[in-house]
Amino acid sequence: MAVQVQLSSLWLPSPTVTVPFVHCKSKTKPSTTSLASSASLSSSAPIIQTVGGKQSSWHGGNSNNSNGSIEAYEEECDWADLDADLYYWTKSLRPVQWYPGHIAKTEKELKDQLKLMDVVIEVRDARIPLSTTHPLMDQWLGNRKRILVLNREDMISMADRNAWATYFAKQGTKVIFSNGQLGMGTMKLSRLAKALASDVNVKRRSKGLLPRAVRAGIVGYPNVGKSSLINRLLKRRMCPAAPRPGVTRVLKWVRFGKDLEFLDSPGIIPMRISDQAAAIKLAICDDIGERSYDVADVAAILVQMLARIPTVGITALQNRYKIDMDGTCGKTFVQKLALHLFNGDTHQAAFRILTDFRKGKFGWISLERPPR
Repeated sequence: MAVQVQLSSLWLPSPTVTVPFVHCKSKTKPSTTSLASSASLSSSAPIIQTVGGKQSSWHGGNSNNSNGSIEAYEEECDWADLDADLYYWTKSLRPVQWYPGHIAKTEKELKDQLKLMDVVIEVRDARIPLSTTHPLMDQWLGNRKRILVLNREDMISMADRNAWATYFAKQGTKVIFSNGQLGMGTMKLSRLAKALASDVNVKRRSKGLLPRAVRAGIVGYPNVGKSSLINRLLKRRMCPAAPRPGVTRVLKWVRFGKDLEFLDSPGIIPMRISDQAAAIKLAICDDIGERSYDVADVAAILVQMLARIPTVGITALQNRYKIDMDGTCGKTFVQKLALHLFNGDTHQAAFRILTDFRKGKFGWISLERPPR
């Protein structure tokens, strides 16, 4: 069944190349080529066709649809559909790129320090575990022992946590869920690091050498909580930490007791982010510098994502901001909120939406689920 959507209800501004705001799960998922070719322009009124979709007032169509149809729509949408749509939503936006000068130097130094590490602790954001891993991380680490820490576990639901725990367990990856702010998971991390590197001193003793402290390097994207994790382990502020990316700028070895040393490192990120869907998630979760993206664009996409996630949905957005969302989409919603609360200032409205998400005002949810 084809759904016709007026171009005026899309948040994407291009008059010639436009993509649907959302599309629902169908029995046969269209390919990327078919999705791109499904847009057509009529001689009378510009429209877009979404093959296999279901019409709802969210698209600006029939505004008399019942709440039941919205609930059915939310139930039918899945994460694969959301990821596919997110790819299209980002295509017309200015690319998100952020590569501060200190990162290139850090990356080179970190590669040299990796040779000295007995175990590597990779920290990721639990809300977006796939988007917060460096594409070259596996290549850098090789066969070196690794512990994966999903930080900010308090910001995701138990269902999200269980899904990721199962996913990484099947891969044979040792995972620890942590909360660097409160210290949850930190002691378990130190014990696991010592256990994985226990053979280091066994080999040293066999060679007649004295035992030494286990060296554990902590690596990851900016603002995923690396320094906070170390400070909680040490129970004192040894590493600079703040809720914004780019605070740690130099590598620093920190000793934990007599038998464990940690290397705190600045966040490392690719020089060029090719996956713009991942880049948008980094921006939403505040894991990348704010100057690298348009706040209004990112907030608009966040609105569209939250509307698709069943645990949030359209109703929660309407109730929180007291704005009728019939016939609107992300960018229009941000503009309506700006008029409603901020005298037309879209930047302030967008920032409010992003801040509300980051503070858990929509509930604790992940923006990613394990691939099937």
